Amino acid sequence: MTVTNSLLRQPTKLDYASPTQFKFSILKLPKVEYFCTSVNIPGINLGGAMVQQTPLKDVPLPGDKLTYEPLQMTFLVDENLENFQEIHGWLVGLGFPRDHREFRNLLSSGNDRFPTRNSSSVSTEAGKTKFAAADAGPTLSDATLTVLSSKNNAQLEVRFRDVYPTSLTGLQYDQQAADVDYLTATVSFNYLIYDFATVGSSTTTVTTS
Repeated sequence: MTVTNSLLRQPTKLDYASPTQFKFSILKLPKVEYFCTSVNIPGINLGGAMVQQTPLKDVPLPGDKLTYEPLQMTFLVDENLENFQEIHGWLVGLGFPRDHREFRNLLSSGNDRFPTRNSSSVSTEAGKTKFAAADAGPTLSDATLTVLSSKNNAQLEVRFRDVYPTSLTGLQYDQQAADVDYLTATVSFNYLIYDFATVGSSTTTVTTS
């Protein structure tokens, strides 16, 4: 029920959101996760709007298809470039620029997340799993952005499903740099959808009030 009494419609939380109070985790990139310095909650756009024509003013109607902006994360690069290589290897596996085996290696690297994907469960009968398309699950990952309070307590989770990288910025070395400005890189991800959830909950929440 919508509350119309203005005295009962006051906010319950008066603190402002701080851009530094967050924690980001992505299952396939533990080394990148540790050095994460910034990440965004992507914007969304409701497309497919219609206009109902009338003899008077045309009536706009809401669309029914959401478009999500990319998920972008910036991280500090460690001196051995290990976290940079994590994302680079993921992209190479998806694009397999030299050989199809690079994609197969990416699939096998996800067996820890998909333990049922092994040869013992593959049927040899014609038309069965052996001859079907490979499960693309190991090429994807899930990610969670945890919003923290001013006292660094977890308040809210933003859960991203079926994440995969689409681009990675380069690294610029420079002997003439006046001061040490440690290298950072930015990776952009596509994903299926993201939802909000209370911390530790197995379900997501939708709030419209």
